[in-house]
Amino acid sequence: MASAVVILNAALPAQPAPVDRQPMAEQVFTNVQVLKGIPVSEFMATMGFFSASVGLNCVYCHVPESLQDWKKFAEDVPRKRIARNMIAMVNSINKINFGGRAVVTCYSCHHGNERPKPIPSLALQYGTPEEDPNEIEVPPQAVAGPSAEQLLDKFIAGSGSGRVNHTSYAIRGTYEGYETYHQQVPFEMWIKAPAQMASVVQTQNGDSTTVYDGSQGWIASPNNPVMLLPMEAGAETDGARFDAQLFFPAGLRQALSQWRAGFPQTSVGDQDVQVVEGVGPGRTRIKLFFDVKTGLLARQLRYVSTVVGTNPYQIDYADYRDVGGVKLPHQWTVTWTNGQSIWRVNEIQADAPIPAGRFGKPAPAVLAPAKSPEH
Repeated sequence: MASAVVILNAALPAQPAPVDRQPMAEQVFTNVQVLKGIPVSEFMATMGFFSASVGLNCVYCHVPESLQDWKKFAEDVPRKRIARNMIAMVNSINKINFGGRAVVTCYSCHHGNERPKPIPSLALQYGTPEEDPNEIEVPPQAVAGPSAEQLLDKFIAGSGSGRVNHTSYAIRGTYEGYETYHQQVPFEMWIKAPAQMASVVQTQNGDSTTVYDGSQGWIASPNNPVMLLPMEAGAETDGARFDAQLFFPAGLRQALSQWRAGFPQTSVGDQDVQVVEGVGPGRTRIKLFFDVKTGLLARQLRYVSTVVGTNPYQIDYADYRDVGGVKLPHQWTVTWTNGQSIWRVNEIQADAPIPAGRFGKPAPAVLAPAKSPEH
């Protein structure tokens, strides 16, 4: 009988690894009254949405001491109470008029201004509007031009990845962002085909580690309200997966689904670009902007849904150089509603041996001790 039990147990299929889930906002922050029942990362993204809508930073709605102490964000101030009323108003408008869809948002009225403008601007009406390439969409009659497959093939050919098959990269460089007080600090990154990525940024407050193992990911940062935060399934895991896959362009056509072209040609900076769009496994819309001349990727734009509206998340690529026969960007700038960061690459080693443990779940971040002031 004992041997039969062993045989039956051996026949059982392997159980999938448990997936870590983020805590809800009210489990981490105190005095959350309206934005309950959403993960921490989405809660933080709503803060970015508010900031983009009114064109102001955190201390506009919170006390200045909040920047040094997370607990201070819980203090009630008049603007926070007004914001809660505004959320209720917008939710009511959308429920009554649009079936609950987030058609009207904070940005609809504020449009980057502290106060909505009640009087039309003649300068804006009769001036030359500045085109935002991120707003380009496929018109009712798609614009004639290359198909999505043709543009992806041009990118693969232009990058050289159709001829060379690297399986990993080890990268060193400098990182600059709000959490480094906009000073350049060292970073290391490891990428393994088809979709594993890990990075360590040595911030002044301690190491910030991001890991995506091919199916789930984690962020361990001393600058976050939670020292180890699982990536939320959807835009976060879609983004991490796609960022890793971009280093292996030969497999890019399989990275997303529902590819489509037909967008009007536009420009990113001084580059004329053609746009394609695909959808990630978590239903995240991702646009790719390819340089018309070189076929190389100039920008990635993905859309992050929140309970109050949709945030754009933008990555601009520059300084392409040859790495073992493949052209890879040596600088990328990440811009989102909560901040901006610049990654500058000093060295990329192709086919670097990377221990499997590098893509394992990291330990929680540790806040570095404050340095004594120099005399």
